[in-house]
This record gives sequence, structure tokens and C-alpha cells, in this order.
Amino acid sequence: MKHLLNLLAAIALLVWGTHMVRTGILRVFGANLRSTLSRSLSSRFSAFASGLGVTALVQSSTATALIVSSFVGQGLVALPAALAVMLGADVGTSLMAVVFSFDLSWLSPLLIFVGVVLFMARQSTNVGRFGRVLIGLGLMLLALRLVTASTAVLTQAPAIKSLLGSLSSDLMLEITVGALLAVVCYSSLAIVLLTATLAASGVVPAEVALGLVLGANLGSGALAVLTTLRSAVEARQVPLGNLVFKLLGVVLAAPWVGLWLQAVRPYIADTATLVVLFHLAFNVVVAIVFIGLTQWIARGVERWLPRQPRGQGGPLERPQHLDPSALATPSLAISCAAREALHQADVVETMLRGVLDVIVRNDLRLAEDLRKLDDTVDQLYSSIKYYLTKISREALGEEESRRWTDIISFTINMEHIGDTIERVLIDIEDKKIRPGRSFSEAGMAEIRELHERLLANLRLGMSVFLNGTVHDARKLLEEKARFRDLERAYSRTHLARLTDKTVPSIETSSLHIDLLSELKRINSHICSIAYPILDSAGALAPSRIRESKFDELG
Repeated sequence: MKHLLNLLAAIALLVWGTHMVRTGILRVFGANLRSTLSRSLSSRFSAFASGLGVTALVQSSTATALIVSSFVGQGLVALPAALAVMLGADVGTSLMAVVFSFDLSWLSPLLIFVGVVLFMARQSTNVGRFGRVLIGLGLMLLALRLVTASTAVLTQAPAIKSLLGSLSSDLMLEITVGALLAVVCYSSLAIVLLTATLAASGVVPAEVALGLVLGANLGSGALAVLTTLRSAVEARQVPLGNLVFKLLGVVLAAPWVGLWLQAVRPYIADTATLVVLFHLAFNVVVAIVFIGLTQWIARGVERWLPRQPRGQGGPLERPQHLDPSALATPSLAISCAAREALHQADVVETMLRGVLDVIVRNDLRLAEDLRKLDDTVDQLYSSIKYYLTKISREALGEEESRRWTDIISFTINMEHIGDTIERVLIDIEDKKIRPGRSFSEAGMAEIRELHERLLANLRLGMSVFLNGTVHDARKLLEEKARFRDLERAYSRTHLARLTDKTVPSIETSSLHIDLLSELKRINSHICSIAYPILDSAGALAPSRIRESKFDELG
């Protein structure tokens, strides 16, 4: 039982090491990888080369597929060129499998030691993030050695020996199991390396190992398709085309597995090398066969997943910023979430602008339409929050992690403002429009003044969220104090009008006081946008309560 647990732990460590390398590379080179890909798509052969190089770094053809899918979804890259990138990506991950199959056990402690030193010394810099990549590489090599040691002990057990002796090759079952493992582990590279190690240890026969390798290739294609299921049609075409390559490749290669073993085994004694070379040969042959057919495959994919005609979505059509394919590049995903948060703020601004029109024109229909917009604000908040939870926090640098938090805080404030505006509209309907009451001229002037300031502060808050400048954040926080003082002054003047027995003021007194309070609450949510920016810059006073108290005493 202990040796089985050791094997499972080694497998988990291998998958985790692969994950660390992928996220670490995306932290350091995320934006540069995208620009490299975008610049090298002029021809199918340069696209193939760029896919090979990028995937050799990232060690994940799935991550490359998601990056390229986002290009196609934005109309920046033609589908045939994107499919050529994927052919190169599959060869790139195969080359890395060959590299890791060598005896690099001596390198594992060195990589882990250097990586930990770099990471602990400079965590928030690219040097520290590169140290994280080295730790991941070292853990992968260590995991492979642990897998070998654990399987060597397990295969000596009588029960395991009899089980292995009863195994017969069922190619379809092996392909299915390999595909499922690649999807579950989110890494075909880890499964291929694990299979090679198990084959070298005698846990699985070579024939079974090659079937698992074919399945792992198929699983990596299926994984990208599953990841982009909720993306736009254009973004889903790349993973589907790549899956077609893999399906056709598996169909073509499956009958030749036995012949491969007969032809190559006399020259390659090491079973692990035999397995990873089969993996490399499979992807190289697929690339050679299909590199000239990307145009044909692209046409087939476009027939299966036809693009929707642009400009026919009606007046409500707008860009969908929460692109699932961008999740492969966390820095890009953060930008997507920020753009959607600004759209949420635009909806809130529409609601806020409409409040004054409802008050002035007593428009019940407009009030109802504006209240319905609060459902849109709530839906946008939920979508942005869910999207942000899918962004790998490990793959974010310190600044991007701070931006992640800022977006969450911003969307929460917008959601609260939308709820407050909905309450205000209900009060206006119940306490002013339906009873047929009116504000006094002086009271209406006060409401206009506060409403105008509120709109200006909301626009300033959106600018602070977008640009993050300390100067604008200070200005926004100063507006909070001004607005509070103005609200108090207008509350006093309203009480003075009640003393003078001004009839409109008496009739709308409850609504007027509540409205001033709700507008102040909205302004507080707007000004809260400034706190994270000022806190990050060290410009936020440690205790505003204490300072204000000293000011009063002075």
C-alpha cells in the first residue's frame, strides 16, 4: 500500500511540476508569447515554427491552442495559419517529451536549488518567476525518478506480476484511457512521460504504452475543444481543426503500431525512449501530411462551425469581452475582465442619468426600464466574478494580482450602486409620481446639483479604475468629503423650508431626505474605487477618523 501511495504521489508531483512550468512561463513571457505568435503568422511554415517554439517553452499545446483561438476570435489571424501553429505546437510538446526522457536526474536537485533561491530572493520580479519555472522543471525530473523507483518495487509483487502477465493489448481501450487521462490531468506531456516511465519499468507492455500515447494526443485535442466550448464560434474553430488533425492521425497511425515496434525495437533497447520517439514521430508525420492541407481542413471546420454574419445581431449587439480562450494568458484575461467591468459601469451610468429624467418628467415607463437594467448590472457582476475565479492566480504577477482585486472591488461597488438606484426609483414612483407630488424649486435645484456632481464623480471613478493614477484617486476621495458636506447643508436647508411650511417640501419631505441619503451612499461606493489605488501607492492615511478628530480639536 505504501509503494502504491508513493507512485500516486509521484504522478501528482509530475502533473504539478508541469503546471508550475506552464504558469511560470506565462507569468514571465505571457504578453511576449502572444506578440511573437502574432508576428510570425505570415505563412504556414513560419506559423508552424512559431507554434513549435512557443509550445516548447510553455510545455502545453493546449495553452497555445487557447492563445491562437483568441487571435482567430478577434479576426487577427486566418484559420489556416492558426491550424499551422497547432501542428507546430504538437511537435514542440513532443520534443520536450524526448528531452525529459533522458537521464537528467543529476539536474533535478540543481534546478530545484537554484529555482528556490531565485524565487525566495525576488518573488515579485521576473527573476523570481523564472525561479518558479526552474522549480517546476526540477520537480518534473524528480517525479520521473520517483515513478521509476516506485514501479520497480511494485512490479516485484506476485499479484502485480500475475496481473501484468494477463494483460492483452486492446488498442481502442488504450486510446480511450490515454485520452481520458490527458483531459483529467490537463497535460498530454505529463501522461506521455508517465507512460514512458511505466513502460520502462515493465508495468505496462510497450504495445499498451503506444496505445496510451495515441490516446494522450487525442486527449490534448479534446481538452482544447472542451475549454473553448463557451467561446465565440471563431475561437472554437482552431481547437476543432486541431482535433480533426489528431483524429485523422490516430486513425492513420493505429494500424502501424505493431509495425513500428518491429522496425524500431532492434535499434532502440530502452523502452522509454521507444515510447517518446513514437510520440514525436506521430506528431512529425501528422505535421508533414497535413501542413499542406490546412486550407482544406479550415474549410471543413468552417462548414461544421459557420461564423455568424457580423452586424446582424440588432442594436443590442456588442463585443463579448469575457473571452474564455484568453484564460490561457492570464494577463490578457485580466484586461478582458477590466473591459467588461467598464461596460458594467456604463450601464450603471445609464441608470443614474435616467433618475433625474424620471423625477422631472414623472415617467413611470422609463423608471421601469431603468429598474430592469439593474438585472443587467447584477448579471454582469456575476459573469465577471465567475470569469475572474477561472483565472489562475498563480500565473499572475504582483501587479496583475492587485488588478484582479481592484476589478472585483470595482464590480461589487457598481452592483451596490445599481441596487441603490433601483431602490431610489421605487421610492420616487411610490412617494412622488403616483401620489402626484412635486419637489419645491429650491429642493429640485439641490437634487440637480447633487445628481450632476454624482455623474461627474462616477466618470472620474471610471477614469481612476482605468488608469489608476494617484492624482485622480486623491481628487475622487476629496470629492467624497465635498459631497458629504453638501448633503448635510442641503438637509439643513430642507429642514428650514419645513419650518417655513413650504407645502411641496412638507409633502415630499420623507422622499427628499431619503433621496439625499441614497445619493450620498452612491457617492461613497464611487469614491471607494480610489482606496485600492491610494493604498497601493502608500498615499492612504492610516486613520482618517483620528485625523478628523484632531482637526476638530485644533
